[in-house]
Parts: sequence; structure tokens; C-alpha cells
Amino acid sequence: MFKFGQHLITQSCVFWESKLCYAFVNIRPVLPGHVLVSPKRAEPFFTGLLGEESAELFTGAQMISKALKSHYQTSSLTVVIQDGEHAGQSVPHVHVHLLPRQEGDFTNNDDIYQEIERVDSHRREERSLEDMEREAALYRRLVAHHAH
Repeated sequence: MFKFGQHLITQSCVFWESKLCYAFVNIRPVLPGHVLVSPKRAEPFFTGLLGEESAELFTGAQMISKALKSHYQTSSLTVVIQDGEHAGQSVPHVHVHLLPRQEGDFTNNDDIYQEIERVDSHRREERSLEDMEREAALYRRLVAHHAH
């Protein structure tokens, strides 16, 4: 079990883990494949991360991005960090949003940022634990395949 701000993330929803970071499926994804990568240490601000945490966070995000791009057959991915309340951060714990993109998924490409904020404000229904566990199991296999 991981503490993510005010939330508890069950191990069954985690699909990648390193010494200092982990990745998990999103309870309210904006698009298929929308996942989160976070340090294990509860740090609210990106600038508060230790160098080793930043390195693992982005190494993990890069490797997971490759797996997601391959699985969703896309060449594009949105990578977002909302660093602080005024940047739209709803959980006071650093996290990177990874969102595989498809042509035309948003009429105006930048509308994705408003949708992330809308979802973060809990205006979207939560998925079931079973659905998230199935997705995490799939991503575990994908990431294991792309890690080598």
C-alpha cells in the first residue's frame, strides 16, 4: 500500500516500482492509458525532490511512455506535472501524468489540460477496483517487456 497525498494506492493498482518511485493506474483517466508516476516519499513540490528521486521518476516515466506508445500504437504522448495548487495540482504529492494521444482525441489539443483539471476536481466517475487491477496487470506485462 502506498500513500499518495490523501489517498491510499493498493499494490494491485501499481504496475511499476523502483527503489524510490512507482507507477499506478488512474482512478479517473482522461484517456485510455492515462497513468501516474510518483516518488514514494510524500513530497508536494517538484523542486523538493532529491536528485536521485528526480532521476528515477523520469527514467521510469520514459520507460513507461515507450510501453504505452507501443501498446496504444501512437507516436504522441502528453507528459504533465502540476507543481502546486495554482498549477492545478489536486493531490499534494509530486506525480507525472502520462497520457497516450491519438489524432483528434481533443478538437483543440490544449483542452487536455482543462480535462485533467476537471477530472482532478472529481467531476468524473471513479472506475472499479477490478477494472484498475486488470489494467495494472496488463501494464505490468508491457513494462516488463519494454524494460529489457
